[in-house]
Amino acid sequence: MSPPLRIAGVYVLFAAIWIWCSDRALDALVPDANLRMELQTLKGWIFVLVTGAMLYWMIRKDVQRLQLGNRRLRQGREQALRVLVTAMDVRHQETGHHSERVARMATELARLDGVRGRALDELRLGALLHDIGKLALPDTILTKPGPLDEGEIALMRQHPWIGHELLQQVDFLRGSSAVPYGHHERWDGSGYPQGLRGEAIPLAARIFSVIDVWDALITERAYKPAWPEARVLDYLREVAGSQLDPRLVELFLAHYGALKQAAAPAQQAA
Repeated sequence: MSPPLRIAGVYVLFAAIWIWCSDRALDALVPDANLRMELQTLKGWIFVLVTGAMLYWMIRKDVQRLQLGNRRLRQGREQALRVLVTAMDVRHQETGHHSERVARMATELARLDGVRGRALDELRLGALLHDIGKLALPDTILTKPGPLDEGEIALMRQHPWIGHELLQQVDFLRGSSAVPYGHHERWDGSGYPQGLRGEAIPLAARIFSVIDVWDALITERAYKPAWPEARVLDYLREVAGSQLDPRLVELFLAHYGALKQAAAPAQQAA
């Protein structure tokens, strides 16, 4: 039985029993007609209060069941996405749960910048799926140990657009496409695929770009060794205002320890 039909059925049954029993009780116990009228009014108010409390309890229970179902659905979707992302990281020869690590750090940096609610959830999923467009690229490009040639670079630069198009096909991920689409834009307008400049770049993409650059440099990749931490931080300072949003770089450096700690669970899982 559906919840609305169940609630209506219980209400009608309770009302019928209440009216039948209370009317007969008053007729039997209260011979005075005036007093019986006053008690009828009181009985009506008691009925309103009791049925109101009953309906509140029943609706609350159904809402809680719906919330639990929605929570489990969201968890199931995220688990499926994490399996996909793990497979992507393995295919791309990324290190130590790269996508989950940068998603954790980007989410924490966004929190520090005041991002909350739905926007934070969309950023987190976008960060997790930032390189989903690379699914359309051949392994010869993704895992090439040396520099890419011009044709390969042109093909590689299509992955933000491909990622955007993929996420636009999924209702609950449409709002998360700003990160895959915009994380290769540069503060000075020299990035790709749209050549956006400054605050025209979505905030979620600007936040993620700081994390992505840090992670790309501090970890070993197929085409390069890991950089020393001090050199990475110096590089971020150098490109603040050209490649990266200078305000967000400053925020990143001011909270660097906390941001590294945010990545720790994913690193430990590796």
